[in-house]
Amino acid sequence: MIRGDFSYEEARALAIQLRYGALPVPLRVESIQAIGPTLGAVSVDQSIRAGVIGVLVVLVFMLVYYRVPGVAADLALVIFVLINLALFKFIPVTLTLPAITGFLISVGTAVDGNILIFERMKEELRDGRNVQAAVRVGFDRAWTAIRDSNFSTILICVVLYFFGSQFGASAVRGFAVTLAMGLLINLFTAVIVTRTFLAILINLGGKAIQTRRWLLGV
Repeated sequence: MIRGDFSYEEARALAIQLRYGALPVPLRVESIQAIGPTLGAVSVDQSIRAGVIGVLVVLVFMLVYYRVPGVAADLALVIFVLINLALFKFIPVTLTLPAITGFLISVGTAVDGNILIFERMKEELRDGRNVQAAVRVGFDRAWTAIRDSNFSTILICVVLYFFGSQFGASAVRGFAVTLAMGLLINLFTAVIVTRTFLAILINLGGKAIQTRRWLLGV
């Protein structure tokens, strides 16, 4: 029974619409798919696990290939990761998948800065400089390349952050924030922290490092 301010034709049309599709046939469930926040949590957990494995592989590579400088780079990289995680907690930063990706890329740039320094240092050692002079020249000559490459990438992060806030692509904002933070911290850890640790290790090694250049990766 349909009641209300309807004409006969309007009531008839409404009745047909209500009965539409009401066929006497059985229904069988073919499949059920649940989409919820747990799927996102699984992806985040897997990304974090992959990131931890990647950082460990980088630490081992630096240690094996560069030896004593690699130890300094590994210590600086640990400091780099701890500073980033502390800032993520303090700001705070939500670790979405794009944000985790930005952080892992910044880890790669941190190691890249150390590689530039160490390769320059090895060239100076091959040219006959002593260890202290090679270390000083290596850091001084590599600094401009590290500075320019990091600042150019930070400019790109600023553009990505602006793009995400203006055009609705909010996913890229987390990527831009974590990558820019990592690049700024890298300017400190790749130069000052690594240089400090390397100076300590060379002083502790003394003549052993002076006479055994292979300990410096040469």
